[in-house]
Amino acid sequence: MGSPMVARQPKGLLRWLLRMPILLYRLRLGWLLGSRFLLLHHIGRKSGLPRRTVVEVVDHDKARDVYAVASGWGTKADWYRNVLANPDVTIRVGRRTLAVRAETLPPDVAAQALAQYRERYPRAARELSRVIGVNLAGASREELEQIVSESLPLVAFHPRHAEAQRL
Repeated sequence: MGSPMVARQPKGLLRWLLRMPILLYRLRLGWLLGSRFLLLHHIGRKSGLPRRTVVEVVDHDKARDVYAVASGWGTKADWYRNVLANPDVTIRVGRRTLAVRAETLPPDVAAQALAQYRERYPRAARELSRVIGVNLAGASREELEQIVSESLPLVAFHPRHAEAQRL
């Protein structure tokens, strides 16, 4: 298959369009995006300043209230690097706000989540494949694991109150 490479981060109009959902959340209209997207509040690893990013939800484990998202621009994405440095973050999904802890998923678990995502949203998986330059739509399970390992990490957001209950 060769080494998958996630396309470069967006610039210009595409970057502006991808950041438009943040405006919806600022206008208290984030609920219009439903549960397919979440607003991630995180801290800049270098600046220490608050940052916001809207990312698509790949999976939501309703029983544990855990959300999983993919870093579409790979390990170089600022939000991904920020949550690795400061994993205690806040997310907003629709009208809900949750204090969560970010954790990178192991490749086998992430590949399973991506496989389920493309079954639920085949058209979105094809479009995402085109935008980021990785064939998610047609990849085998083993190829999905390789893609996740090399260039498309998935992050799970676990409620922090659940973490306190486990101690």
